[in-house]
Amino acid sequence: MPADVSLDAATASAAAAPSTGSSFLNFLGDNQLFQAGFGLLGVGAAMGIARTGAIWGTTMLRRRMLVSLEIDNRDRAYEWFLAWMAHRANNAASSASTARAAPWVRSHELSVETMIERRPNGSSSVFFQLVAGPGTHWFKYKGAWMQVKRERETRSMMGGQQAGMAVPWETVTLTTLSRDRKLFPELLAEARDLGMQGQEGKLVIHTAWGTEWRPFGKPRRKRPVQSVVLEPGMSEKIETDIKAFLARRQWYADRGIPYRRGYLFHGPPGSGKTSFIQALAGSLSYDICLLNLSERGLADDKLNHLLSNAPERSFVLIEDVDAAFNKRVQTTADGYQSSVTFSGFLNAIDGVASGEERIIFMTTNHVEHLDPALIRPGRVDFSVLIDDASPLQARILFERFYGGGANETDVSPEELETLAQNLEDIVAEKMKGGQRVSMAALQGHFIRNQPKDAVARSRDLFRE
Repeated sequence: MPADVSLDAATASAAAAPSTGSSFLNFLGDNQLFQAGFGLLGVGAAMGIARTGAIWGTTMLRRRMLVSLEIDNRDRAYEWFLAWMAHRANNAASSASTARAAPWVRSHELSVETMIERRPNGSSSVFFQLVAGPGTHWFKYKGAWMQVKRERETRSMMGGQQAGMAVPWETVTLTTLSRDRKLFPELLAEARDLGMQGQEGKLVIHTAWGTEWRPFGKPRRKRPVQSVVLEPGMSEKIETDIKAFLARRQWYADRGIPYRRGYLFHGPPGSGKTSFIQALAGSLSYDICLLNLSERGLADDKLNHLLSNAPERSFVLIEDVDAAFNKRVQTTADGYQSSVTFSGFLNAIDGVASGEERIIFMTTNHVEHLDPALIRPGRVDFSVLIDDASPLQARILFERFYGGGANETDVSPEELETLAQNLEDIVAEKMKGGQRVSMAALQGHFIRNQPKDAVARSRDLFRE
């Protein structure tokens, strides 16, 4: 075949190809089925890919640039942080100059906390504090903006209805830039210090909340040990024993002895058993965990968990233990029977699974009602009778109320000395006749009366 003929054929084929492609595109463009279906499908797919890419990109960007910290309401830092936020808001609002550069952005989602301040004279004041409620809030801390999201889940309850202490599950989530994550520990430490200021130098009472301990009420002012008048030498004897125990941790460990100690204070009502325990805890800078064995929902397993997880530097106080296990069964007027068994209680305080580093105080008005298994050595290591007022106790209490700087009457020191001696003689005389008076009754009597009237009317306080 001639060369020019082949060249013409190739040229014709090349010219026909674009014409064929153009015809196909024209066909698709004129085809209504493609326009209505495949075109929309392609657009939708493109939009889906773009949306997925945007979500992925946003997620990656958040992971790279933001950091979050979650605090739930089981953690002690939860209350500290909310109080810290409220404190900053109050400080910003109280100063006009601070308000212009306020570190707190006002929010429309608020909650209220009611606080009652009780004074020594018996009066009280009520304060209302607004805290961040469920929702989203913003504040600025050390130059960094932070987002706070407080969420509440009402379908998830803490404590359980059986315990009668169900509360909603709540979380607080703090979000800021990754570069500012070092501010979280500083913020939490500041909130902790603010929260602990109210407890510094005071006695904190804890109660069982489900399976954990929580502070009950406001911290109380510490009571001096000397303000509880016991028989001479008894207060020093108890205090010496517990200080010796606290100083012998290694001694117990070296001998394989469980590091725990139990105390039993027994005696008539009003003799100062609980008051002395509170004063002793304050003197040693310990807290008190008040355990009620009759609480609904408290069973052997929860009791064991509570005793094994008591807060550090705290006494566990079980009052009126004779009532809890009278005849080893407790039933209330409505037919409710305690779920804590006597054997379960014994195992909790001195069993294989019982915790260590624990100090238990038990009180009772009727030691004769207690089972010997409960008060044996190892479970009760120190037992002491705190009785009604003796003649010397009555005199010491009288002098504490009216003598020295506490004397706000017109009675001279010589007359007070005579009155104190008269009161001591009256108590001694009544005790010989089988009559007694409690320290609580004498204290209330002294509060209501002046020195002369207090001694003159003291004979009406005695009982058989």
